[in-house]
Amino acid sequence: MNRQASFLPVSRLSNRAAGFLLAALGAILFSAKAIIVKFTYRYGIDAVTLIAFRMLFAMPFFAAVAWHQSRRAARGEIVTMTPKERLQVCVLGLMGYYLSSFLDFLGLRYVTASLERLILFLSPSLVVLISAAWFKRPVERRQWMAMLLSYAGVVLVFAHDLSFGGGAEVLVGSLFVFGSALSYSVYLICSGELIKRIGATRLVAYAMLVSCVACIVQFFVVHPASVLIQPAGVYGYSVIHATLNTVAPVFMLMWAVALIGAPTASLLGMMGPVSVLFLASWFLDEPITMWQLTGTVLVLGGVFVLMGGPRQPSGAPSAR
Repeated sequence: MNRQASFLPVSRLSNRAAGFLLAALGAILFSAKAIIVKFTYRYGIDAVTLIAFRMLFAMPFFAAVAWHQSRRAARGEIVTMTPKERLQVCVLGLMGYYLSSFLDFLGLRYVTASLERLILFLSPSLVVLISAAWFKRPVERRQWMAMLLSYAGVVLVFAHDLSFGGGAEVLVGSLFVFGSALSYSVYLICSGELIKRIGATRLVAYAMLVSCVACIVQFFVVHPASVLIQPAGVYGYSVIHATLNTVAPVFMLMWAVALIGAPTASLLGMMGPVSVLFLASWFLDEPITMWQLTGTVLVLGGVFVLMGGPRQPSGAPSAR
């Protein structure tokens, strides 16, 4: 009995360590998406083609999870979704993954990977502001301070990038990425109640399938089928994008939440913009300046302060 009990702290420690590792690695892989997108753009393809290839290669994985969830529902192991809930999942898939990803990829044509990741990290503050306006929730002093820090950091890096020329492009790209963050924030708020009933795994799988179909349909509306023929590099980067930067991080974050809880997993997600700062310097030769480091510290400080209080609706793991 004593021997068995002696193993319990070791088991808890190993589970916690595994949760930390999964959350950190998932955040880094999510953020590294910007690097892969930049590499793929060098082949001269547009955002519609890029996102279609990403979803085409990711679709089988989410389809398998969705099929498994539907079988569980058919056996009565989990609740059956109502027609209203199915419609909600479709709308959320179009808003949270399709529109958000499309705007993000458009923005990455014009801004640095570091700035893109910092703008996306405004989502928590946007959730607070939208919730305050929509649900008439008061904004606490701590939340205002967090938002002040976050937006000051983004403005700092934005001004730095603007000073290097291409002012109009940086502005347009930043607006696209901000639109992506705004779209995803609305998705987080709207998914709060639905996720309690149908679960994160099913919501992510179904919503991602909707997004996959929408992206592929958009591709064939915009381009002829002949555009599917691309250089081998496009296929290679798209497979990496779909597996390592989309499917794997989604499930890593789910497992991390199960092991260490959503608050801790979310805090570890702040490693994302930090990792991109150095990955972009390493792979894309983007300079690391004191302006960028200061802006990154401000944004992370804002997110840290914001997450220090009562939790906002967190929705499903990001797959952007």
